[in-house]
Amino acid sequence: MGKDYYKILGIAKNATDDDIKKAYRKLALKYHPDKNKSAGAEEKFKEVAEAYEVLSDKKKRDIYDKHGEEGLKGGIGGGAGGQGNPNFTYTFHGDPRATFAQFFGSSSPFQAFFDIGGGRMFNFGDDMDVDDDPFGISGAPRTGGPGGGAFRSHSFNVHNSPNRSKDKQDPPIEHDLYVSLEDITKGCTKKMKISRKVLQPDGSLRKEDKVLTISVKPGWKAGTKITFQREGDQGRNKIPADIVFIIRDKPHPLFKREGSDIKYTAKISLKQALCGCSIEVPTMSGTTIPLHFTNEIVKPTTIKRIQGYGLPLPKEPSRRGDLIVNFEIKFPEHLSQSAKDILYDTLPN
Repeated sequence: MGKDYYKILGIAKNATDDDIKKAYRKLALKYHPDKNKSAGAEEKFKEVAEAYEVLSDKKKRDIYDKHGEEGLKGGIGGGAGGQGNPNFTYTFHGDPRATFAQFFGSSSPFQAFFDIGGGRMFNFGDDMDVDDDPFGISGAPRTGGPGGGAFRSHSFNVHNSPNRSKDKQDPPIEHDLYVSLEDITKGCTKKMKISRKVLQPDGSLRKEDKVLTISVKPGWKAGTKITFQREGDQGRNKIPADIVFIIRDKPHPLFKREGSDIKYTAKISLKQALCGCSIEVPTMSGTTIPLHFTNEIVKPTTIKRIQGYGLPLPKEPSRRGDLIVNFEIKFPEHLSQSAKDILYDTLPN
């Protein structure tokens, strides 16, 4: 059956965006591991984050409403290979604290309210109904990008201090992700390990390794960017930078990509070019395609286009680009005088 995200948040299926935000705010504060130490609270905290990320994003919510969790995540009835959106699959990134930070502006804002000047200012009991935002924060749905969370920069207003500092986000951190043409043909999953500084409840920073999973879809073009929002170094009074991976083509021994087409250069001799020949053209699938030149002279400008043997089209993977064959003609290093005489008498001026 899959997870019932509406039940997890305790809302109806016709809930509005405000209802979804209100429910997440209430439950995230209730089950946050820094406050709730009871058994199962951390797992509940993660479930609430996943439910919020799906239902707060219109695209994910529409697919979920039609096909359930399996359809959303590429199973039967939807997602990749199903009857839903074939170009969309969703996988929860697995970090509920990141979702919390995107919504509230901090992975653990409790410290600012529990231990200010040695006094305990607020105490959220496990059974407290947190319908109103105790931090004076409101979230607006964010469109696009992974996560689909909500966030607004803010500062805590302690004792009505007029000196407020606004959180600023570090610039994106970009990494090149080299992918082979074979991987682009079939699609693949890449796991990238990053190291970042994570803000602890006591205000200290700890180095943490994290694995980010990238699902490379068939036909993705070089230059495609995959963004993991706010996965950079954490710190006080700043928003972590986005981590961006940029698809780059790994050099291939036979082919070169041009959009969804691939180019192959066939090397033939001058004799073959003038007198005719047959060649075998390799393909990405490992098979070969014969080309015969019996009544045709191959020139340096000759191009042969073999339709449908290129890379999948990014937006329509069932269709493919073309395999384009260019020719490199190898000229002899030396000719005997008799050969020159024959060519001189035979070839037209």
